[in-house]
Amino acid sequence: MKTIKMQLEPLTCPSCIKKIENAVGKMSGVEEAKVMFNSSKVKVNMNPEAVKENDIKETIEKLGYKVV
Repeated sequence: MKTIKMQLEPLTCPSCIKKIENAVGKMSGVEEAKVMFNSSKVKVNMNPEAVKENDIKETIEKLGYKVV
């Protein structure tokens, strides 16, 4: 298992958190996704052999949030 953190553009609403956590958390190879609203960071516990960081980034960006 590997833990990564990604910086997002500032989040504006608490519902953004659930949307990101649900989408990333459902990805194959992701054990847990946790968004920290105050810092606009997402922390992901993942299996790097099952999912790539770029796939997680793309999933977040498809929801309309920018990874910086």
